[in-house]
Amino acid sequence: MQRRACALAILATGIVTGPASAYTAYVSNEKDNTITVVDTATMQVVKTVDVGQRPRGITISHDGKFIYLCASDDNTIQIIDTATLQVVGTLPSGDDPELFVLSPDGKTLYVANENDNLITAIDVDSNEVTTEIPVGVEPEGMAVSPDGKTMVNTSETTSMAHFIDTGSHDVTDNVLVDTRPRFAAFKPDGSQVWVSAEVGGTVSVIDNAKREVMKKIKFAIPGLRAETIQPVGIAISADGKKAYVALGPANHVAVINTETYEVEKYILVGQRVWHLDFTPDHKTLITTNGNSNDITFIDTATDEPVQSVTVGQQPWGVAISPN
Repeated sequence: MQRRACALAILATGIVTGPASAYTAYVSNEKDNTITVVDTATMQVVKTVDVGQRPRGITISHDGKFIYLCASDDNTIQIIDTATLQVVGTLPSGDDPELFVLSPDGKTLYVANENDNLITAIDVDSNEVTTEIPVGVEPEGMAVSPDGKTMVNTSETTSMAHFIDTGSHDVTDNVLVDTRPRFAAFKPDGSQVWVSAEVGGTVSVIDNAKREVMKKIKFAIPGLRAETIQPVGIAISADGKKAYVALGPANHVAVINTETYEVEKYILVGQRVWHLDFTPDHKTLITTNGNSNDITFIDTATDEPVQSVTVGQQPWGVAISPN
């Protein structure tokens, strides 16, 4: 209770104790059709930009020049120039794009099309669909291995992680996980894939070589009912030693030791924490808190919340400039 009270006091007073990093964060606000631009050094909103309908998945080109944004209700992916913050084009995403992942070489965007049960692969230079890959029902979570050879999609209703060869575009393995998997993340060395199950309340750790679940991680927060703990977004540190998991309406982020698979800490953030992302120096983690309409900055040296910043309505995704 003492730790929780301390965290609440920090968030309420806005005391900044963490290191400043001069990057720009872009937050997609699902409800009011905007993205919020935030200076990570000052932890202040710089600008609010109008975009397409129901913006959710968001990422940035590896050179930092363009934002890719899922405008889900417009059935398109918008391309936004980071210098001007103007929409400069669109990509043919397929129906109801929700989440995507950019290949390590920056040339291909793999998009989950929830209503069509497909993964759409898009060549971002030619603006053309290169293939459509049938997967399970309601695909959402997307991850690509560090070497770019394997892509993973999670299907919410099928409760599976689908492993796809990016060369042949064939589904090579299907791994059963717990109910309603929402997100997937590779460890930096490519040895494991971590998959969150929102309704199942677990994270499955999958051996990438064997394509088998090697560990299931469960969560328990004193004073909270088990059904409120709903794992969604995952972020794994650059050294691969810690994994951070957003726990949805539990309003906490779990910090997990990736060697022991033990939860070392629960960090109190905003309401319905959904997704999270590191600054490039990995000194700061930013979470999107959908029901409190804010984001929370976390100092990864101490794993303590530093400050919360009000953004748009129902912040969903966050992407941070690479430089």
